[in-house]
Amino acid sequence: MSIVRRLLLSLALFGLCLPLQATNVDMADHVVVRKSERRLYLMRGDETLRSFRVALGLDPVGHKEREGDFRTPEGRYRLTTRNPDSEFFLSIKVSYPSAADTARAKKRGDPPGGYIMIHGQPNSPTYSREYYRRMDWTDGCIAVSNADMIDIWMMTRADTPIEILP
Repeated sequence: MSIVRRLLLSLALFGLCLPLQATNVDMADHVVVRKSERRLYLMRGDETLRSFRVALGLDPVGHKEREGDFRTPEGRYRLTTRNPDSEFFLSIKVSYPSAADTARAKKRGDPPGGYIMIHGQPNSPTYSREYYRRMDWTDGCIAVSNADMIDIWMMTRADTPIEILP
């Protein structure tokens, strides 16, 4: 059993997760990422429930065009699969590439890339904590602190819309 699963199971066993569900925790009905601000917003209607600092791909300006370009995509997607056993502290898949993303990449003769995630810090870090806090360091994903990732995990459901803006 992974460390993350053990942590979540321990929290549940000690009743630390149950009050969140029992006390009507605010659930986001959509997520907005503003790349230029390096912020992720959990939203319900027009209300911002929470806001988090993010790190993006190593080449963050512009829409993801192809596999390996180190860009974080822009557009409207959905949060899909959740992975508690990721290489990073929790991860939630973003539905990139869309059919339009795939068609654009195919027209250029490039693979569109994929596996864009919202995730926490690496389970086996290779850089300092300060590096991960201050730099854009992902291959195109949206990274947050581990504590922030727990909040995002708990406050979103499968199929939550996400809009990634420049």
